[in-house]
Amino acid sequence: MSDWSRLIRPQLLDVGPYVPGPSVDELQASLGLDQVAKLNWNEGLFGPLPGVLDAAAAELERAWEYPEHAYLELREAIGAEIGVAADWILPGHGIQTLILTLTAAFLSPGERVVVPEPTYGLYAQASRAAGAVVQRVSSPELRLDLERVADAARRTRARMVWICDPNNPTGSLLEAAEWRTFLGSLPEDCVVAADEAYIDYVAPERRLRREDDIAAGRPLIVLRTFSKIFGLAGLRLGYAVGTPGLIPYLQTVQEPFNLNRPALMAGLASLGRADEVAERRAATVLARERLAAGLTGAGFDPLPSAANFVLVRHGADDAQLADGLLRRGLLVRSGAELGLPGWARITVGPEPLMDRVAGALPDVLAEVRRSRAPAG
Repeated sequence: MSDWSRLIRPQLLDVGPYVPGPSVDELQASLGLDQVAKLNWNEGLFGPLPGVLDAAAAELERAWEYPEHAYLELREAIGAEIGVAADWILPGHGIQTLILTLTAAFLSPGERVVVPEPTYGLYAQASRAAGAVVQRVSSPELRLDLERVADAARRTRARMVWICDPNNPTGSLLEAAEWRTFLGSLPEDCVVAADEAYIDYVAPERRLRREDDIAAGRPLIVLRTFSKIFGLAGLRLGYAVGTPGLIPYLQTVQEPFNLNRPALMAGLASLGRADEVAERRAATVLARERLAAGLTGAGFDPLPSAANFVLVRHGADDAQLADGLLRRGLLVRSGAELGLPGWARITVGPEPLMDRVAGALPDVLAEVRRSRAPAG
């Protein structure tokens, strides 16, 4: 058998694949549980908007046919939604695929990339796989420190910087003044990729309109998704926003026909429904506040969040705490997996489920502490 490590690109040898962990079905079977609440991947637990699944299902009759490659109808609808022309929009098979598209378009082996920490892990993984050298920048206050990020970009003459806003896994939101200062302090040829996967959970008046920065000539690309507030994670649909001069280059490295017909129709059916999205946002905020209040009342200190999840410090052994919650049918994201041992990230969903989580966490923590206490 061939030794594949001798044949693949050297940049991949120490990167490693993304490991999603066991499926819910596997966990239910192994633990004998009837149901597991999936609170670990920040999916939209409120589900798709009414009628969207019907629109997607109707398109299955055309499953034999490739989707129309230009995706013009979806691009026009997205452009109308966010106030740009259709040729500013590049749809893709979820933000993950678009991240890989950007690394393929911008990064050559040996170039420098700046990635804050903690943040979404695929930025560093994809950049390293492209052969780039990744400079990690810590955030001591668990909030993106843009001054440090810009300083690292200047020192390393970085080709690219990744920013997630609101940030995953902390939920922090950037303010307009710090964003403007940040953009103005970067090297001239440094590309900024701004991942706004969670921006729909932010009230419109609080959002930064990064489209205006793009129009002003900043080397900036914005990534957005239908996976979160629109509840379409299983259909994998996202899009990039950039200048018409950039989009053709991204199309050069993007897989042709990378969107499926049901996803395209589900995306179209989700747009133009501002009132329903506002209701979904309000329901998420209420549930998030309810979870945070329950955790605070139980003696925990959750971080403020602008997204559909809450990061909370518990100070215990991550594996034991996650296992205790799982045995109660609650699957959360262990902080150790995010580079934050002693923390847990909990996806926000319907309020009764949030009450259940807030009630279970102190009981599980007490169990973990008793199990670690010395016999006496």
